[in-house]
Amino acid sequence: MSTTIESPNYAYPARSSGRRGPNLEKAGWIFMRASGVVLIVLIFGHLAYNLIWTPGGIHAIDFGFVGGKLAQPFWQWWDALMLWLAILHGSNGMRTIVNDYVHKPRVRKLALGAIGVAAVMLILLGTLITFTFDPCPQGADPALLPSFCASV
Repeated sequence: MSTTIESPNYAYPARSSGRRGPNLEKAGWIFMRASGVVLIVLIFGHLAYNLIWTPGGIHAIDFGFVGGKLAQPFWQWWDALMLWLAILHGSNGMRTIVNDYVHKPRVRKLALGAIGVAAVMLILLGTLITFTFDPCPQGADPALLPSFCASV
């Protein structure tokens, strides 16, 4: 049997101990911890490659550097995974904040819907850009392009 926590502004159904089915809040909690650990590895790997292992460090990062990096499938997948996890991690955090602080059901539903739409759009657009990026655009200044564009 479910009990309800009453307050002047809102009412939340309390989870009964005999409820069956997946516990989505627990799954979200576990996802935040796991994605946080994976994001630390992805982000520090990204920074180490760009700032430490690349000759010239931060001064070497320009359009040609990014174009050359995104022309490699390894870095496409690395950046896509980092993008997906970052957006999902941040969206799940925003969902938790909305659930904790937005007490009116209609406003909560609207806010959660907006977070979901924004997350889906960012993931789709970011993935599209990551995998369809053209490092050798026609008509660009050859001095700004990666060295491998000369042979294309």
